[in-house]
Amino acid sequence: MILEIREVCKSFHQPRSGVIQVLDRVSFSLGAGETNAVIGQSGSGKTTLLSLIAGLDNPDSGQVILEGENLCAMKENRLARYRALKIGIIFQQFHLMPHLSARENISLPLEILKQDRIRMRTDAMLEKVGLGDRQHHLPGQLSGGECQRVAIARALIIKPALLLADEPTGNLDIATGEKVAKLLFGLVEKEKKCLILVTHNPNLANKCKKIRTLDRGRLV
Repeated sequence: MILEIREVCKSFHQPRSGVIQVLDRVSFSLGAGETNAVIGQSGSGKTTLLSLIAGLDNPDSGQVILEGENLCAMKENRLARYRALKIGIIFQQFHLMPHLSARENISLPLEILKQDRIRMRTDAMLEKVGLGDRQHHLPGQLSGGECQRVAIARALIIKPALLLADEPTGNLDIATGEKVAKLLFGLVEKEKKCLILVTHNPNLANKCKKIRTLDRGRLV
């Protein structure tokens, strides 16, 4: 099993509303190569769940187990490195470094982790996402679809155990979104990646093998 979510609860305190239960005893698991979509109305807890799985926040109770390691029990320094090695994240807003070229954005995780064969691995990833001829362009010189291709390549280049995608086509027009989705799912299938995708788009969700619905903090 790649990922296990065990009885995860998360609440937030708001001055006027008091305690709001965002996630209530959420449990599920994913094996190698599984693709899951998480859908639900705004405020149902989707983004909070993704943050907990990514190790960017801690639950009030419960466990997030990635490849046998409990993220919730890790100290910050170890968690940061484990997250960098094991989890690739694709955001709706791309979150590329504006002063770095497409090539430099893709190779950045390898540089930070001081890994080997950086040039060769970056060249291979550029070809996989079809950006060999755009590698020296800055994000501001790329289209939205090209920026998301860079973001996908950056997330995959570390060969993560788990890939998280938060509305990966939400910032794109329908035609471009379809092309990006086809690329993403093609790479996920080819490289047998475990994917959790948060989306409001039913067509995108239907590309996953399983769809999970969050309703008021609970899986239904």
